[in-house]
Amino acid sequence: MTPRIVEILYQMIAFLFAISVHESAHAWTASRCGDPTARMLGRVSLNPIRHIDLFGTIILPLVAALSHIPLLGWAKPTPVDPRNFRNPMLDDILTSVAGPVSNFIVATGALLLLGAISLSSISGRTLVMGLVAGGDGGGSDSALAPVAMLLFELMFINIVLAVFNLIPVPPLDGSHVLRHFLPDSARMVFDRIGFFALLALVYLGGGLLSSLIRPFVHFYLSMLVKF
Repeated sequence: MTPRIVEILYQMIAFLFAISVHESAHAWTASRCGDPTARMLGRVSLNPIRHIDLFGTIILPLVAALSHIPLLGWAKPTPVDPRNFRNPMLDDILTSVAGPVSNFIVATGALLLLGAISLSSISGRTLVMGLVAGGDGGGSDSALAPVAMLLFELMFINIVLAVFNLIPVPPLDGSHVLRHFLPDSARMVFDRIGFFALLALVYLGGGLLSSLIRPFVHFYLSMLVKF
C-alpha cells in the first residue's frame, strides 16, 4: 500500500473509534440520568456498526480524507427521550456534552501515549517530532511508527470531532446546550434550522471551522513538544 492509502486507513480507523466512543458516551450518560432508551438499543458499545450513518460516517469522511481536509462527520444519532430524565434541562445538557468530553479524553490519552513514545528513546523522540512537523515521523522503519501514526491520527480526529460537535448549530451537541437558554419563539426557529445549517457549516464554513479547531490542535501539539 502507498503511504497515502495507509494514512487514509489510519484516519478511518481513528474516526470510527472516535464516533463509537462519542455515541457510547451519550448513551451511557443518558442511562445514568434516567433514560435507558439508547442502552436498551445496544448503543453503549464501541462496535462502530451500531453507530454508522451511511452519509455522515462513511461517505463524508472518505471524501474529506481523499480531499486532504480534516475528517468531519457524524454517526447515527443516539436516541434519547428527555421525558425520562430526572432533571430534564440539566440531564439533557450533560448527555449532550458527554460526547465531546469523551473525545477530549481520548485525545488526551493519545497525547500521553505519544509522550511516552517520545520519552522512550531518541528514535522515539524523532518519530513523534516528525509527526508534529507534519511528516511520517522520519522513523517509518521503526517498530513504533505504525503505533505512533495511529495515535497521532486518534489525537487529531478526536480533537476535531470534539470541537465540531460543540458548535451550537442544530443538530450538533452544542445546540442542545444553547437552546435551553433561548426564549420559546427563538427556540422554535433555532430547531428548524437543523440539517441545512449543518450542511452550510460543513461546505461553506471551512474558514470558520479551521479557526475554531486550530487553537485546540495547536495546544495539544504544544503539549506534545514539551515531552
